[in-house]
Amino acid sequence: MRLGIGIGWRPEIADAVEALPGIDWVEAVAENLCADHLPASLERLRERGVTVVPHGVSLGLGGADRPDPGRLADLAARAALLGTPLVTEHIAFVRAGGARTASPALEAGHLLPVPRTWAALDVLCENVRIAQDSLPVPLALENIAALIRWPDEELTEGQFLAELVERTGVRLLIDVANLHTNRVNRDEDPARALDELPVEAIAYVHVAGGVEKDGVWHDTHAHPVTEPVLDILAELRSRISPPGVLLERDDDFPPVAELAGELDAIRATLDAGRVRPVNRKSSPRTESPAGPRRPEEPVDADAVRDRVAVAQTSLLSALVAGTPVPEGFDHHRLGIQSRALAAKRADVVAKVAPELPEILGQAYRGAFLAYAKARPMSAGYRRDALDFAEQLLIAGRPGDDAARRRLTHWWQDRAAPRPPRRTTRLARAARSVLAGR
Repeated sequence: MRLGIGIGWRPEIADAVEALPGIDWVEAVAENLCADHLPASLERLRERGVTVVPHGVSLGLGGADRPDPGRLADLAARAALLGTPLVTEHIAFVRAGGARTASPALEAGHLLPVPRTWAALDVLCENVRIAQDSLPVPLALENIAALIRWPDEELTEGQFLAELVERTGVRLLIDVANLHTNRVNRDEDPARALDELPVEAIAYVHVAGGVEKDGVWHDTHAHPVTEPVLDILAELRSRISPPGVLLERDDDFPPVAELAGELDAIRATLDAGRVRPVNRKSSPRTESPAGPRRPEEPVDADAVRDRVAVAQTSLLSALVAGTPVPEGFDHHRLGIQSRALAAKRADVVAKVAPELPEILGQAYRGAFLAYAKARPMSAGYRRDALDFAEQLLIAGRPGDDAARRRLTHWWQDRAAPRPPRRTTRLARAARSVLAGR
């Protein structure tokens, strides 16, 4: 299946996407689409014969729990609505805690890396098979960018992806910007990853921009594509002619001419490349330091999931709830990741509830970051916005009477007829204590 050259469709650049020449297909974030109707812009693109691929961000297939049937059903519904040839998701976990660890449920609000271990691979493979059985079209999975490295990993990224494909038959969505991010942040060689993974399983490729700050690469999707990322695209092109290549941009959208220029640079990189023959016998995939799993090794699926659950919960709790850093992790990098998660959380809440920064003005960001430090997210960004407003009102904030009235009315419209008071806080605290017994 040849997709061609595409761009990530976002509402903010819908008109620009429609106007760009040479766009063969687009990708839309699945969770941002309604299950029963499409935005007019996507309808017009489909009428022109432009393929639309839904790109999921919330399944958390790398998490310890099995995929949520409701989320899978939602993704399947969007695939059917779009008439798409495939759907995509990420090799990541996005939530942890809950019943399996007898601890509070936590949401990352972000894609976090799974440990490249045999145990995590077992869990991921079963989750992928469940997803494949629930979806009406093939699934492709994306490698993610990471700021942090798990201790005691047993496989390289290429080995991990190769094992995943061999066990499940899943396709791959290779993000060359993420390979660059991991080169800077984790000292991983993109060429080695490309050598070790099965390039024939690639469904398409992502290209995106980022920025380096204090020796850390931030995969922002809000900056221009850099030459090192295009160099990795050229490296990939020397191994295979990818079925599709897509430009991602999620924020700080430039004028349409700049988007067109980035697409031209991608086309030029692909046109300049030439697939070279690869002798797999002369360059075999490197075995993991721990060696392959013995075929007779018994595997208790639930026990494996429990171990993965404890590890992921410990990490996520350190990132969003301030609990101690698990042994073996880089404290400095975890601090950077923690601050990045809180900042992203503030930014997304401001987008889903733009009235909040409008009401609070310059005080919004500081107030939200203080709230986030004491209150991990557990039920998504919209609930997070309501909880943030509720906590402000309970504390008698904002101090300006007019602003507090506006915030009260906003909260009432979305949550309850009466604003929360101190008695509400005390009652909820009592319920939490009783529930924890």
